[in-house]
Amino acid sequence: MHQSTKLNSIDTIRIAVLDLYEGVPNEGMRGIQQLIEEFTADSHLPVHFNIYDVRQHYDVPGLDYDIYISSGGPGNPLESEGSIWEQKYFALMDAIHDHNERYPERKKHVLLICHSFQIYCRYYGYGNVSKRKSTSFGVMPVHKTDEGMHEPLFRSLNDPMWAVDSRDYQITEPNLEKIKERGGALLCIEKFRPHIDLERAVMAIRFDDAFIGTQFHPEADAPGMRMYLLREDKKELVIEKHGEKKYWDMLDHLNDPDKIMATYHAVVPRFLMMGLRAQLTDVVL
Repeated sequence: MHQSTKLNSIDTIRIAVLDLYEGVPNEGMRGIQQLIEEFTADSHLPVHFNIYDVRQHYDVPGLDYDIYISSGGPGNPLESEGSIWEQKYFALMDAIHDHNERYPERKKHVLLICHSFQIYCRYYGYGNVSKRKSTSFGVMPVHKTDEGMHEPLFRSLNDPMWAVDSRDYQITEPNLEKIKERGGALLCIEKFRPHIDLERAVMAIRFDDAFIGTQFHPEADAPGMRMYLLREDKKELVIEKHGEKKYWDMLDHLNDPDKIMATYHAVVPRFLMMGLRAQLTDVVL
C-alpha cells in the first residue's frame, strides 16, 4: 500500500509570525516561537518561519507562506484605525481571504491572538470593540459555546477551559449572522456571571475553516505566566481585582497540567497541524 501526498512536492512548510508588540517586552513572542520549534521537532518536517515587525517597521509578509500567526500587543485597538501599518496588515488579510476563495483546496491558515483578534473583529465588523471597566489579567476560566465543544482546537480541553487573559479591551455584541454567513461560529465567552449585568466578552471565534481568533493567549505557558504573576505590579493588579486568595490560586493553577498547560499543548499545535494538512493533497492509497 502506497500513500502519496503533496508534501512530497513541498520543500518547506513556511510560517509567518506577525509581531504586533511594537517593541514592548513580552512573553507572547517567546511562546509562539517555542511552539513552532516544538512542532518542527515533533513533526520531523522541514519548517521555516520568519518574524515580521508590523507596527514598528510596517513590515508585512506576502502570500508566500502557508500559515500565519498574528500576535497580541499593547495599546488601544481603536486608535490605530487607518494607520499605515493597519492598511498594510489588512491588505494582507484581504489577499489571504482572496487566495482562500480562489484555491479552496489549499487554503492558508491564520491564527489571530488578542490584539490581532480585536482589530480583525473591528475592521471586518464581527463585534463591538470597547474598553473594559478594569484590566483583565491572570489565569482565567473560558466557557465554550455549543459550537466550541466541537471545535477541533478545543475539543480535548475541559469546559471551562483555562487560559491566560491579559487585556484592557474586549469584543462584545458579536455579529452572529455575519459569522455564520462565512461558515464560522462563536466558540467561547468569558466566565458566566448571570448576577452581573454586563455582556460577557467574546473569547474565541472561528471565522471560517482557515481563520480563527482567540482573545486569550494560547501561546502562554506556565513558566512565562509565573514570571509575570511574581512581578509586584501584576501581583497588586490581581489582588486588587480578585483578592489575595485568587492570586495564590492562580499560581497553584500553573502547576495543574489540566489548566493552561493543556491549552498550551492543544491550541497552537493543532492549528499548525491543520495548516499543514491544508497543504497536502488527498491521500492516494
